[in-house]
Amino acid sequence: MKLKLSIFFIAFLLFSITVSAQDGAIDQKLLDSFEKELGKNDNADLLINMVTNNKIKDISLNHEKVISHNKLYSLKLKSTKISNQKSSGRCWVFAGGNLITPKVMTKLQLSDFQISESYIAFYDKLEKGNFFLERIIELRDRPLDDRSLQGEFQSLFGDGGWMHYFLNLIEKYGVVPKEIMPETKQSSSTGTLNNLGKTLLRTYAAELREMHKNGKKVKDLRKRKEEMLSELYRFLILSYGKPPKSFVFRYEYKDEDDTTKTENEIIEKEYTPKSFFDEYYGSSTPNYVAIVNNPTMPYNTRFILEESRNIYEQEDFDVINLPIDDLKKYARASILDSQAVWFACDVGKENYRTDAIMDVDIYDYNNTFGIDFKMSKKDRIRYGDIAPTHAMVLTGLDTTQTGETVKWLVENSWGKKMGKDGFWNMYDDWFDEYLLLIIVDKNILSADDQKLFDSKPKMIKDWQPFFLALRNLE
Repeated sequence: MKLKLSIFFIAFLLFSITVSAQDGAIDQKLLDSFEKELGKNDNADLLINMVTNNKIKDISLNHEKVISHNKLYSLKLKSTKISNQKSSGRCWVFAGGNLITPKVMTKLQLSDFQISESYIAFYDKLEKGNFFLERIIELRDRPLDDRSLQGEFQSLFGDGGWMHYFLNLIEKYGVVPKEIMPETKQSSSTGTLNNLGKTLLRTYAAELREMHKNGKKVKDLRKRKEEMLSELYRFLILSYGKPPKSFVFRYEYKDEDDTTKTENEIIEKEYTPKSFFDEYYGSSTPNYVAIVNNPTMPYNTRFILEESRNIYEQEDFDVINLPIDDLKKYARASILDSQAVWFACDVGKENYRTDAIMDVDIYDYNNTFGIDFKMSKKDRIRYGDIAPTHAMVLTGLDTTQTGETVKWLVENSWGKKMGKDGFWNMYDDWFDEYLLLIIVDKNILSADDQKLFDSKPKMIKDWQPFFLALRNLE
């Protein structure tokens, strides 16, 4: 009797497992229903042939959008020669240079001028190394699967960053002209450099945590950290070259008011990186502030981003979150005030690179597949479909006769062969959907929005995906 019951119980258990395994699974009946539904489309075979034999973007390209596009702009600001970040993730550095350099060009009457991105990247890497190791010391008692600690391992030593990283670096270390510290093989193609740097810093992290486990004090960890930084400094010097302590800047100057001179004057002067910054940038650099559009969070609110700096002794950065129409209003006001606008977006979305068109539905995937791919911006952010991935600069706008903005001129840092001579055309509806942050002069904000930067902030955790992505723009 007991044997029969045991066999019955085992059989019942196996039957239950079999039934429960089928719940939610794909079976032949369900597959047949899929096939039947597909068969209702008279063009199914044609669509299969079309999609399997062509690039999806090519067959989904919205012809009406392409032919309606034009290159005219109501207002264009002066810009630098199109730059090229090449195989590196330094978009935020290039965009920062593109933002602040035109004023220097105007002041010196130069047709072109570029700062050294390598100089800034060198110190960014060094500061990021120091910040990472200090965070390892701070979080020395946390388990390895701690969210904050894992966030540091994700963002260590990469090329990414954002405008406030750039501002902090040039304020601390100054700037130099590009010809003083030009690009190297490693600065232009950072893959191996970054991988080695990450391995080195993780090795250091393991050692510092082991030292703490063995009872070493914080002062001992910091002493060892300085030795580690010395090695990191050597690694960077070999990769980028030596940053100059002083240099001679020479340029050709033409006095437009003096018609008696037939030749331009050669100006030559010695600087340090800091004195060059102070003379040409320091007093003219606006009080830049950051405004995000993140509909998953409350609007008209100030946020501080926990551990969002690249220089350890600096304060964490703050932003205010406003509706997208406010970002448009301030971007427009900046351009009308002859100030370009640094911005962050999800650059890979609905971007027709051949004609440099960024426009919603430039690719009609819904019609190609007969499937609705639409999501709200709020859900795209909430479920990770969009995130800030790239920084560029708005340098112009096109308006209708009634004053409504149609599109925005975008200066990129992918060289002249990408886009249309290095520029992109962002249509206003694309701004709505995929632009996520702007950097503007605080003085153009309304009095109420300026006051938001003095309000009590909400703290954003350092592992929060949206802002973690913002720290790593490439």
